[in-house]
Amino acid sequence: MPPHVLVLGGTTEARALAGELSARPGLRVTTSLAGRVSRPGAVAGELRVGGFGGAQGLADWLREQRVDVVVDATHPFAETITANAARAATATGLPLVVLRRPGWQPGPRDDWHPVPSLAAAADLLPRLGHRVLLTTGRLGLAAFAHLTDLRFVVRSVEPPEPPMPPHTRVLLARGPFTVADETALLRDHRVDVLVTKDSGGAATAAKLTAARDLALPVVVVRRPLLPDGVTAVPDVPTVLRRLDTLVRP
Repeated sequence: MPPHVLVLGGTTEARALAGELSARPGLRVTTSLAGRVSRPGAVAGELRVGGFGGAQGLADWLREQRVDVVVDATHPFAETITANAARAATATGLPLVVLRRPGWQPGPRDDWHPVPSLAAAADLLPRLGHRVLLTTGRLGLAAFAHLTDLRFVVRSVEPPEPPMPPHTRVLLARGPFTVADETALLRDHRVDVLVTKDSGGAATAAKLTAARDLALPVVVVRRPLLPDGVTAVPDVPTVLRRLDTLVRP
């Protein structure tokens, strides 16, 4: 049986990693997607879509499919699957490699307001602005639904689910975005405050530059902590070097 690597995916880095691993002869690579996006990008190797049924279900799947290494390359805010992956790896005795792109860092001209949650972001917003660009994804809009006096522009890849703020305009778009595009968006909608998660990466960072250039405040939702005892590596080359010591076709 060839060594089997499970990549818990959904990110740009996960697709890049699957492509690198699938090009290696004598290696089986499976990427698992949660299935929340109806049209995911192409993925090299085998593809699995849908949940596992918690940590125990994932552990059972790892045993059944004879997985040798688990790579968690999910979104930095996908804390449930990250916790389940850590528990399943412990239960099965398998090595776990967690890939997390580095978070964004403010510069001297940035007006950032870090908060621990979407609820905290909603509490802060009325003191910062009236017209909000919300780029935290299509899930979690309920945290802002009570803000009836504010005007929201919500940008997401897929249509968001209610409840959401009553005065909301939805823009469906997928990055990467340019600074010029983001600047035009902020100006056209007269946005005076931006809300984002600290997703990191370059694909959606242009909005931060645009907000800085326009002197707009930015509410930044901090990442959840990794499970106890779990550390992360920052990029695909580091994952590949780690896997070189763990699996050999």
